[in-house]
Amino acid sequence: MDLNKLADALIPDENVKPLSYYEERYPERNLEKGAEVTRLAPSPTGFMHLGNLYVALANERIAHQSGGVFFLRIEDTDEKRKVEGAVEVIHSSLKYFGVEFDEGADLSGEYGPYYQRQRAEIYHAYAKELIKKGLAYPCFCTEEDLEKTRERQTENKLLPGYYGEFAKCRNLSEEQIYENLKAGKPYVIRLRSQGDVEKKSTFRDAIKGDITVTENNQDVVILKSDGIPTYHFAHAIDDHFMRTTLVLRGEEWLSSLPIHIELFKVLGFRLPKYGHNCSIQKIDGETRRKLSKRKDPEASLTFYREEGYHKLAVKTYMMTLLNSNFEEWMLKFPDKPLDEFKYSIGKMGKSGALFDILKLNDIAKTVMSNLSAEEMYDFLKDWANDYGTDEQKGYFADKEYMLKVLTLCMGIGGKKRRKDFVCAKQAVEMISYFFDGSFAPNYAYRFDNATVKKILSDFKAAYAYADDCSAWFDKVKAVAAASGFATDMKAYKANPENYPGNVSDAAEMLRIATTGLSNTPDLWTIMQILGEERTLARLEKAVSAL
Repeated sequence: MDLNKLADALIPDENVKPLSYYEERYPERNLEKGAEVTRLAPSPTGFMHLGNLYVALANERIAHQSGGVFFLRIEDTDEKRKVEGAVEVIHSSLKYFGVEFDEGADLSGEYGPYYQRQRAEIYHAYAKELIKKGLAYPCFCTEEDLEKTRERQTENKLLPGYYGEFAKCRNLSEEQIYENLKAGKPYVIRLRSQGDVEKKSTFRDAIKGDITVTENNQDVVILKSDGIPTYHFAHAIDDHFMRTTLVLRGEEWLSSLPIHIELFKVLGFRLPKYGHNCSIQKIDGETRRKLSKRKDPEASLTFYREEGYHKLAVKTYMMTLLNSNFEEWMLKFPDKPLDEFKYSIGKMGKSGALFDILKLNDIAKTVMSNLSAEEMYDFLKDWANDYGTDEQKGYFADKEYMLKVLTLCMGIGGKKRRKDFVCAKQAVEMISYFFDGSFAPNYAYRFDNATVKKILSDFKAAYAYADDCSAWFDKVKAVAAASGFATDMKAYKANPENYPGNVSDAAEMLRIATTGLSNTPDLWTIMQILGEERTLARLEKAVSAL
């Protein structure tokens, strides 16, 4: 059989160049010894999973700590899954969380193009070479043929796939091949596997350590009927010519490792290091399962932006999942930038990272509490502009007023900073009572209406904006005493039955009337921020509602 003639007949691509051209076009990178070249290679689906951030952070840290390169490649061989604008989503999502690429799709770079569909000639060149060497062949099996094979394998409890006696097109004669071509039958190009499943070897996984790998015997498809490569074939060629040195990916790819090892071997390429990380999991009832984009909103990176989690909080939390010694380092160096942490692939968990949103929230509270009022203002304003209501966007029109609100609610200037805020959405909702447009109180008093009305009315009559905190509280006590409430807490605790309540109960009534809430920061300061007119108006509104 004239394999050169067959290769030209099967892949009539006039753009294909000699293999030496591609080696010269994409030379070894000029990097220091030990520098790692890593990549993120998602499909353009428009969905960014928490797992994408997990792997991206690991790849970025490894590349940059070693003086290497981190690039973005778009694996768009599946046209059906392509979503318009997906690459922009990838860039913007990761950039928001502080992960940026050195080169890649929609960026500059000498090893592109970084879209697989734009690299067709390279795949065709190497597919033709494999055909010429007798290491690849055309397969004319229909989907119906393949389904019958699968049914037979299932019935006989055999391993699934296209191999051995099930590889019907593996040994077609030259005459049969050309007859099929003449008849216009569609075909794919398959690898003619040289593997033996009886042979096993030890493979060094960068994360899991030594694992046992069985040789591949599957005649996998390398070019689909439209001439577009499968993931297996494309990634081997791309990682070689983009000079990738380390591939970090999910453990679901472990089953494909034998195929990839064989592909690199038959293509004559040096195999990069592979590290298979466990998936991010969560506790669901009494079981532990993989975080799901269908079941779990927190699986999507969009969730953290819409909720308004600070990017430093999310990145810090992800580092706790990525390296087992990160938390110890963080406790020792709480003020150091995260990039100073020496990330180690050897410290990645081998049993799966467990997602805990409560732990994320604790970290988020700490990060938010460390912001200055100005930083908080900018952060909340940016969130409101992107995800807030028109009413919430209006909160930021008076910056001076908002800074007073934030200074109080964050406890700036107090003995201890408050940790009330988890994310921007919650923070903006928590401070909504400072703005008349969103002030919609639910007056839930613990005392009868007559008692509440007297205390509110008495205080309204006595209130003076110019009072300092001490004078203000003296008036609260006077109002409370006039209704029989205890102003001496010791006396109240000794004989609570002698009083309808105490001064703190009276203050709670004023708090609910003014803010709609029973628990807030310092009430005197709140009234100072609201101003005399607004405070009196709210007291009047509360009295009228009784």
